[in-house]
Amino acid sequence: MAPVNHTSLWPVSFLLMGIPGLEELHIWLSIPFCLMYIAAVFGNSILFFVIVVEQSLHEPMYLFLAMLAVTDLVLSSSTVPKALSIFWSLSKRTSFHACLTQMFFAHVSFIAESTILLAMAFDRYVAICNPLRYAAVFTHSVMAKIGLATIARGFSVIFPTIFLLRRLPYCGHKVMLHSYCEHMGIARLACADIAVNIWYGFAITLLSPGVDLMLIGVSYILILRAVFRLSSKEAQLKAVSTCSSHVCVIVMFYTPAFFSFFSHRFGHNIPKHIHILLANLYMLLPPMLNPIVYTMKNKLIREKVSRIFFKCWQWR
Repeated sequence: MAPVNHTSLWPVSFLLMGIPGLEELHIWLSIPFCLMYIAAVFGNSILFFVIVVEQSLHEPMYLFLAMLAVTDLVLSSSTVPKALSIFWSLSKRTSFHACLTQMFFAHVSFIAESTILLAMAFDRYVAICNPLRYAAVFTHSVMAKIGLATIARGFSVIFPTIFLLRRLPYCGHKVMLHSYCEHMGIARLACADIAVNIWYGFAITLLSPGVDLMLIGVSYILILRAVFRLSSKEAQLKAVSTCSSHVCVIVMFYTPAFFSFFSHRFGHNIPKHIHILLANLYMLLPPMLNPIVYTMKNKLIREKVSRIFFKCWQWR
């Protein structure tokens, strides 16, 4: 008996429909999407450039921000340009392998960002609870290893999903009710049992961002305990201030992501367009707001950014 050629069961391309039920509003939705994306690219590029150029910012806390900026650029750029091309009716089709590539980079960058936020929580814990060991713990060598571990973790967690999707037959199903390719969106087009995909997707969500959020919570419980033990009110406020921007970013990143995840699996009465909007929100909102939050909250970054803009204005 001749073996089955699985490539014949894969669609040549997928047809992405954008946000189902809101097709007549695609042009209007593209305006905030485009503005938010421009703000995300501009803000993260400036933040990364300032940290790289300024020697005084080559410290662990700012190097983490540079990693976060790069991750945010990949996270937003992996999904938003394609969504805009759909909204503008430029191109709704994407090849099977291009779809897998988009899914891979979107999910890897999401897990990478979650890992960086966890590392930043540990950074704040050491800085506040054990400040004398901070310089010894967060050396440049350790920072490089954290960066490599972040990439390796995202890659190792998401890479198996490519094979889980390639093994499935699609029987000509190619219309995807989404604005970008994601794991379960592709899997649900298959004409075969996708239980392995469902359980693997559920497991990586709980064991990657889920565990990260739990560990971040533990670190902040320990931080708060250390802060309340400080005798000086001024010292308490200073310690809380150093963590406030990180807490804001954590809330902005995890809230829409987990709401989207749980509503997608358990909120069966929620309209489809709400699911898709939420899925786009956690890919676009954090990358747009992160550089704003850190620039506004951190005086040193604010000064460096202002100085660079002032120099650019003088050169004109």
